[in-house]
Amino acid sequence: MQGNNEIQFGTDGWRAVIGDTYNFKNLKILSQAVADYLGRDKKVVIGFDTRFMSDKFAALVAEVLGNNAIKVVLSDRAVPTPALSLATRDLKMDLGVMITASHNPAEYNGFKIKMPSGGAAPVEVTKAIENLLGKNTPAQDSSQAVAIEKNDLTKDYVKFIRNYIDLKKIRNKKFKVLVDAMYGSGDSFIAQILKGTKIKVEFMRNTINPSFGGSRPEPIEENLEELKQRVKSEKFDLGIALDGDADRIAAVAPGGVFIHPQKILGLLALHLNQDRGWSGGLVKTVCGTMMMDNIADFLKIKLYETPVGFKYISNLMETEDIIAGGEEAGGMGVKGYIPERDGSMAGLLLIEMMVYRNKNMLKILNESEKQFGKYYYVREDLHLERRVEPKKENLPGELLGKQVIRINESDGIKLICADLSWLMFRGSGTEPIMRIYAESPQSLAQANKLLGLGKKLILENDV
Repeated sequence: MQGNNEIQFGTDGWRAVIGDTYNFKNLKILSQAVADYLGRDKKVVIGFDTRFMSDKFAALVAEVLGNNAIKVVLSDRAVPTPALSLATRDLKMDLGVMITASHNPAEYNGFKIKMPSGGAAPVEVTKAIENLLGKNTPAQDSSQAVAIEKNDLTKDYVKFIRNYIDLKKIRNKKFKVLVDAMYGSGDSFIAQILKGTKIKVEFMRNTINPSFGGSRPEPIEENLEELKQRVKSEKFDLGIALDGDADRIAAVAPGGVFIHPQKILGLLALHLNQDRGWSGGLVKTVCGTMMMDNIADFLKIKLYETPVGFKYISNLMETEDIIAGGEEAGGMGVKGYIPERDGSMAGLLLIEMMVYRNKNMLKILNESEKQFGKYYYVREDLHLERRVEPKKENLPGELLGKQVIRINESDGIKLICADLSWLMFRGSGTEPIMRIYAESPQSLAQANKLLGLGKKLILENDV
């Protein structure tokens, strides 16, 4: 056999269209490469989400690994990715495999790899596995196969978070919370964790629907209109939205006010530091909001900045004392847990923050924005006919009349102005897509003007 260029790992696993390159043949090839990477007599735990045929794909991966004399623990039901990550660590596995395409449209599925710590596999691991693709024919001889063990991975997950969250303090509070599971594997775990408290939790879109209701299970504002409307009309204290595999979060405050994930990270840092009294640094990505700089300065904690991709944050969480880390797409990780993101955990900590401060989320949000600034953040992905890379020497020295005082090239190109507004270009590594980010501390209109300027620069090919 020869290598397979149809399987390539991105920032968070391999994802492809079901029936096209995501098929049984390629999944067998990838599973064999994982087996070759590990070697015999190792241990792997496998989970899957609610997507079309995810359970069948997971069973196929388990079969190939088992045929390679690898002990497999296979989830007996759809689970959030964080549950799989936690099981990888607590069951002392050599690797974890999660069958999910996260927030991608329904026609996609994917393959995430977790390390023994529960964190995402670093580039050197995924590259090593890619280099083994097609080296050996997928093992089919089951006569010497290790028996596959099926387990409920959710029990320990719920138990761990119940011990992590301050249920004693929460128990008698009567906040009202609405959770949008977006038809993903987040399901109703938040209610299980809060069992025995007086928090009233209601759910929407928490049934299995492999088409995700015709939308994509991504917790961005345009996909959450019903959540916003219900939080406003039914007077909920907080709305929580989870993505397809429940490792990402967005939130809605009373009145239907959308809380961008960037602001959620700041709220988590404030809660864990001020309310719980925890220490540790704060991590944002290069496209993260400048509000994090203000919060870190105020709390007198170290601020770390990483390239885009939660695996860089999780790597830091394994080596440094980190109180919270997050990405603009909604992945949040916290101290004392696995070095991975968990949307349900982040949502529960927002509930806990309301309890500690005895205020609904809108009051908490307004207070934090009054103290640290609102910071208007926008992003657009430009789909181009060919890949375009910005050239530093052709970039403007000012943006909308504000002088550019610093250029960050750690992941893309980010132009930072004296008033802390900024414009960033970051090209996709695999597609002709240019991601443009902008932020203004003044107004949403100003942020959109910056975004428009960035689009013009790319489309006119001036950069």
